[in-house]
Amino acid sequence: MSSRLRDRTSCQPKLHNHHYQVTTKTAVAMPNHFTETLTCPLTELATNLSDSELRETAYEILVGACRSSGVKPLTFISHSDKNSGRAPALTSTASLQRQVSGESDSERVKKAVTIGEMLRVQMRVSEQIDSRVRRALLRVAAAQLGKRIESIVLPVEMLQQLKPSDFPNQWEYEAWQRRNLKILEAGLLLHPLLPLDKTDTAAQQLRQIIHGALEKPLETGKNNKSMQALRSIALSLACRTFDGSVSETSHWADGFPLNLRIYQMLLEACFDVNDETSVIEEVDEVLELVKKTWVVLGMNQMLHDLCFLWILFNRYVVTGQVESDLLFAANNLLMEVEKDAKAMTDPDYSKIISSTLGTILGWAEKRLLAYHNYFHSDNTETMECVVSMAVLSAKIMVEDISHEYHRTRKEIDLARERVDNYIRSSLHVAFVQASFQYFSIMSLHRMSSTR
Repeated sequence: MSSRLRDRTSCQPKLHNHHYQVTTKTAVAMPNHFTETLTCPLTELATNLSDSELRETAYEILVGACRSSGVKPLTFISHSDKNSGRAPALTSTASLQRQVSGESDSERVKKAVTIGEMLRVQMRVSEQIDSRVRRALLRVAAAQLGKRIESIVLPVEMLQQLKPSDFPNQWEYEAWQRRNLKILEAGLLLHPLLPLDKTDTAAQQLRQIIHGALEKPLETGKNNKSMQALRSIALSLACRTFDGSVSETSHWADGFPLNLRIYQMLLEACFDVNDETSVIEEVDEVLELVKKTWVVLGMNQMLHDLCFLWILFNRYVVTGQVESDLLFAANNLLMEVEKDAKAMTDPDYSKIISSTLGTILGWAEKRLLAYHNYFHSDNTETMECVVSMAVLSAKIMVEDISHEYHRTRKEIDLARERVDNYIRSSLHVAFVQASFQYFSIMSLHRMSSTR
């Protein structure tokens, strides 16, 4: 586990400058009575995009965003260059090296190339796919005269620039094309940032083009009429604004919940691909790169905190609750989410945070209402963390989200009320269990005495 993931001070861990710190102190894991699967609080997509398809799209956005904001141009490294032993040119991710004072140019390039390569591995992207993505982005950059990533509809550009000859076989090319078409459908028709007018002819035309192309591969030549129509309609839908003006930013991947699902794939790269309970040591460097996708996905710090909170908490639960650092890191982020919720006005954010905290609260209270069954003298630190998460989740849901809450904080001490309820419930459960055991023993004793 990264030594920077968790901080435990006074049993109330806090984040420092959004760095996820970890102490070397080891907590005893919560007893793993069974493996659990939690329902994802993020709304399901209205299309059948798989995790692997979302992950590949996320990687394309990441590399494109790094190229767009980098100091150096994106450079494609051919396999012949790699095999020749020549020093590789700076790649897109590498061009976004951290600006650490005192480092030489060669040191910064080496570090950036290392982080970029690690991200590729973490996201399960093969060298072949990575090479193809970078080649396509070079062509896009040339065709769009250096437009930034947020000004284009990336799937359309990728469809235009890659041909069957860029793929090992026709089947792989068609699968890749279908994935880009489904992403366009999800981002522009099913989950757009701005609601569509039911009478919008552009939306109807795009739907027809996509559905037709899903049945028969789309001809993507520059002068092909279907491709020209796809580009024109996709741009018109992506550049819509609330006031009717034309936006310089393309909105094709920033509608809920598509943006959160894509971002989830990026955050998953923070976990060691070879050890599902471990966060990589380079988590801070990786997050610096991941955050460069915000301009495309419409993300901000509040949404990032909420998504990462869920990723950490869910990973702790589904991996058997054996790595307590994940739970403490989630609690750190929950404290940040509490601050964010006070300034929250977006209805989509309100819906996601209510669902996320409801899932966390339900999991925590299942343990706290009968804590004798889950905690013992060796894992009291974990219990304190679970109590903190339960109280914080309830507090945010009641005081900062619920529109039915009108009482002042002085009228009710929510934390005291919750903890008192946990104690009373657990004592009752323990008494019932002890009574059952006592009467079972007495019954067995009477039966043996009558024989």
